[in-house]
Amino acid sequence: MDNRPPAPMTLPSFSMQDKVCMVTGAARGLGFEFCRAFVQSGCTSLAILDLKDTETKIAAAELSLFATEHCNAKADGIKIIGIECDVSSEVSVQNAFSIIINAFGRIDAVVASAGIVENYSALDYPADRVKRLFDINVHGVFFTAREAARHMIPHGGGSIILISSMSANIVNIPQLQTPYNTSKAAVKHMAASLAVEWAKEGVRVNALSPGYMLTKLTKTILEKDVELKNTWERLTPMGRMGEPEDLAGAIVFLASDASKFMTGSEIRVDGGYCAI
Repeated sequence: MDNRPPAPMTLPSFSMQDKVCMVTGAARGLGFEFCRAFVQSGCTSLAILDLKDTETKIAAAELSLFATEHCNAKADGIKIIGIECDVSSEVSVQNAFSIIINAFGRIDAVVASAGIVENYSALDYPADRVKRLFDINVHGVFFTAREAARHMIPHGGGSIILISSMSANIVNIPQLQTPYNTSKAAVKHMAASLAVEWAKEGVRVNALSPGYMLTKLTKTILEKDVELKNTWERLTPMGRMGEPEDLAGAIVFLASDASKFMTGSEIRVDGGYCAI
């Protein structure tokens, strides 16, 4: 007899049950929270990609435990794997997808979340650091999306979510980050361009653009710079920074069948920052 409590009532189209999902930059931060949201929505087939293999394996184990303890998932029905991947390398991305297809047979939802940000003035920004940022934030996203589409199209389609930023729409202050802002604007337009290119193939591509989010890294930075925290909160109409879980609904919506007629769009989750 199954004594587990019944699942909460929700639209069936929001369910991630029986979907194979993949998230890059997923060992920590927002990428990990996207994985958690998928697991909470019923996903039991998930690939976690990040730069360090040991960290992906730790994250996979943590999410597997979370699924059994908090999401009523049965241990023998969960398959969450960690894969080492440098998204700036097309070969590394291709190898990662090969592992996923060998493990699951297909891929239904892909989130290109890996990215970096650095704060230098434009005049002082080291050239090698600019190149590295674009290799990860732009080229890495493109490699991920393209490889996802190559595997989705033969299976009738899928959903690809490119993680942009509110910085694609505004210029952040007071910090200086021109290459980052530019890279995220590129990602936003990339999502629209790929969406049009692949629409008739059944592959949907959308952008999710977070505002200021209180990840562990951001909290550590702001603990040493209270003035910056106060500035970001003051400039956000809702008067606070976002919690990572504030993105859960948006990422599940874009990845699931609930958004099946949506492609080439951007969802901003920024507390109203871009509205003023």
